[in-house]
Amino acid sequence: MSDSRHLQLDDRASFEVWIRVALDVPLDGPFDYRCTKEVAVGDRVIVSFGRRKMIGLVVELPLEPGCDPSLIKSVEAVLKDIAPMSASWLKFTKFAADYYQRPWGEVVMPALPVALRSLSAYQGKRSAGGPVERLDQRRAPKLTPTVSTEAPPLNSAQQHAVETITAAQSFQPFLLYGVTGSGKTEVYLHAAAQALARGKRVLMLVPEINLTPQFEQSLRARLEPVAGVGGVAVLHSALSDGERLRAWLRVQRGEAKVVLGTRLSIFAPLDDVGLIVVDEEHDPSYKQQDGLRYSARDLAVWRGHDLGIPIVLGSATPSLESWVHAEKGNYKRLDLPARARDVTLPSIRLVDTRRLKMEHGMSVQLLDAMRARLANHEQVLIFLNRRGYAPALHCTSCGWVSQCPRCTTFTVLHRMTPGRHQLHCHHCGYQQRVPQACPDCGDQDMQPIGRGTQRIEEQLALLFPDARVARIDADSTRKKGSAQALFASVHAGEVDILVGTQMVAKGHDFANLGLVGVLNADAMLFSQDFRAPERLFAQLMQVAGRAGRHTGHGEVIVQTGYPEQAVYQALLKHDYSGFARHTMGEREAAMLPPFSHQALLSAEARELNVALGFLQAARDEAQAVLEAQQIDAVITLYDPVPLRIVRVDNMCRAQLLIEATHRPALQSLLRSWLAALQDHPDLRRVRWQLEVDPLEI
Repeated sequence: MSDSRHLQLDDRASFEVWIRVALDVPLDGPFDYRCTKEVAVGDRVIVSFGRRKMIGLVVELPLEPGCDPSLIKSVEAVLKDIAPMSASWLKFTKFAADYYQRPWGEVVMPALPVALRSLSAYQGKRSAGGPVERLDQRRAPKLTPTVSTEAPPLNSAQQHAVETITAAQSFQPFLLYGVTGSGKTEVYLHAAAQALARGKRVLMLVPEINLTPQFEQSLRARLEPVAGVGGVAVLHSALSDGERLRAWLRVQRGEAKVVLGTRLSIFAPLDDVGLIVVDEEHDPSYKQQDGLRYSARDLAVWRGHDLGIPIVLGSATPSLESWVHAEKGNYKRLDLPARARDVTLPSIRLVDTRRLKMEHGMSVQLLDAMRARLANHEQVLIFLNRRGYAPALHCTSCGWVSQCPRCTTFTVLHRMTPGRHQLHCHHCGYQQRVPQACPDCGDQDMQPIGRGTQRIEEQLALLFPDARVARIDADSTRKKGSAQALFASVHAGEVDILVGTQMVAKGHDFANLGLVGVLNADAMLFSQDFRAPERLFAQLMQVAGRAGRHTGHGEVIVQTGYPEQAVYQALLKHDYSGFARHTMGEREAAMLPPFSHQALLSAEARELNVALGFLQAARDEAQAVLEAQQIDAVITLYDPVPLRIVRVDNMCRAQLLIEATHRPALQSLLRSWLAALQDHPDLRRVRWQLEVDPLEI
């Protein structure tokens, strides 16, 4: 290992201290070690754990170890190439670990850039003093000043919102409820500028990576005069390891005054924060779906509370959880009832498809509206939240349907190149060539079922040969920078018809978009998930808000077979509050969130009966804990059930739902229950995961 002074202090130190280290292992910790080197809480250390060496984080310096001192190993090295993580940051991560019922080390270590927790970055011939020293020796990308832009005048509602936010001298959650195009971003920018002027820093969260480029441009143009050149740092998972380390270091060293990022940026190492902003706070992308299953929005509220600062949650379609908090007075609601520009909200039309003859999945009404908008040199967005060419391939003779051999779901037909297709499973990644004939009966006449974005793109190119058609979805934006390039071409007027999934539904300000057509919206209407109507309404309101943002007279056409549904009737009137009242009434009657609190125990095994058996035993154990604690009056344990898609990648899946009317009672149960589950005899045959406040059931 390198003898750089940054990595290890003199071994001749004559003192010895006990330290407690958080390690990224699925075991309760932290773990005790002895250390003869100068060390502080928040430092990283290299230690032996079992048969391997690991990097961990020092979280405590206890006076006495928690076990026999003769069994405790010594630290191998103390890493001093960055400043220790702050006490405030450690407190925040400890809360996240306790609330989401995960070991502390599984929170603190993944929150660091890969290089700072990778042993190979510090040991070996190429370590050269460690990743930070190597990075500092490289020439940093030249930071060029952004041309500052003048702030547009605020309307009275925006001005009131900014003044109210900046007047807050302590913790205060604000729900900024504004229709699409109402200028929520301007409120964020003005409030951020005020926080920076007071010498504070700003943390801004956005739900998706493809929203960061336009937000970064706005933040740099408006805030660099206050924050300085390079004062804005961006953190998200699409950055390379080197890019993320450089941005993270700028944040930790205090060089970046504004941090913009997706959900992982809630763990950014900054303490002197004056304002936290969560844009599109309703978006499910803020919930991590593997590892530590945290909600960045909820953690942002806790972090704001701990730091004693205001936090702004912005949305045109707030989550019902936030809406109820505002109704109860826990959050202060700030309304932006009109669009910032003097343009009207788009008109919304429902096209009843039950008795209509469709052309390639599109109604005559939609096609006629498209022709009119294109003739007027306006852009059109066709929204279909289903990527690929078609959801499945089937045989018209015997009824065979393309099935994934590893999952209980269909494989999706994808167009790879013109004339060449493949079948993909969106759950396990399985791929295969399209068979030349039906595997069951040998008939060569196999047809796609339904439509995905690729097929709609192809058909629109045939229907509108003079129009420039582009598609933006997860398939067309796989390469780094491709999403940014595609959106830039739309903004530059180089696209006439845009076909897209939910990637295009929120946050984008298309200046010349006159018409939005929505296909296959009904797919979410009858989902087993009780949140599906809320998500559908939010999705439709967001995508509708892309129309007519600059010119007015925008139009939205939604094709549906169920126009009488409450979701669509509220959408017609742009009536979120009416939809929220209706949905909250249903939720309260059924005692569903936000009127109750949930946890979900999921299990996977090669055989379904093993997964269900584990969950049944877990349920029995939970029942015993409830009876011992005498809190069963407020907690409901449901029976274990298989998931709708039972098998994924040859693993059978089941789940057990726990529901409580009292959050502390649920947390108390989970703490005792998880300790008991560690001794279950089937643990070697089952993979299990506990999720607190699940979004998908």
